[in-house]
Amino acid sequence: MKNSVARIFQLVSLALLLAGFSSAAQVQSAASPEGAADPVTPGTLIKAVRENTAKFQDVKAAIQAQYVLTFGCVTGPDAGAMGLHYVNFDLLKRGVLDPAQPTILIYEPLPDGGQRLTGADFLIFASDWDKNHTGGAPQLMGQLFQYFESPNRFGLPAFYTLHVWAWKENPNGAFVNWHPHVSCKTYTPAPTQ
Repeated sequence: MKNSVARIFQLVSLALLLAGFSSAAQVQSAASPEGAADPVTPGTLIKAVRENTAKFQDVKAAIQAQYVLTFGCVTGPDAGAMGLHYVNFDLLKRGVLDPAQPTILIYEPLPDGGQRLTGADFLIFASDWDKNHTGGAPQLMGQLFQYFESPNRFGLPAFYTLHVWAWKENPNGAFVNWHPHVSCKTYTPAPTQ
């Protein structure tokens, strides 16, 4: 099942790239404006993500806003999990990096079959970012993105990512990839047709 989900995402990603979406990326960096007097703190981004994702507490609202469950439930061998990633492919293809418009919403599967919003993930393909920026990895409100090279477990081209655990405090930090208190044990994938 993992291989089929990864393969589906690879095909979707390839289709987006071949359709010219990557060349059309209009990267928007929502870092604090140049010359801004107020320093940006880690809490500023967390607060912005909470304010802009509160409307997605119910996963049905995310689906209605064109977020699509992708990758199944992402778990690690020893570091906890990331959870369920709902990707907005329109934001991904446009290369938007804006705390008001997360590329990905992250949910935790619950024992009763429900899902709880835990945070957001901002993702941009490295080729889209690097062709327009020479200063290294992107930053969002002072937080540096992490680089994932290709090949990777998601079957994606190289990309930059920033997780923001805005709805579930992470003892390892608000911007790390893995959450030790998120689990995929109760996740049951929807049957495939």
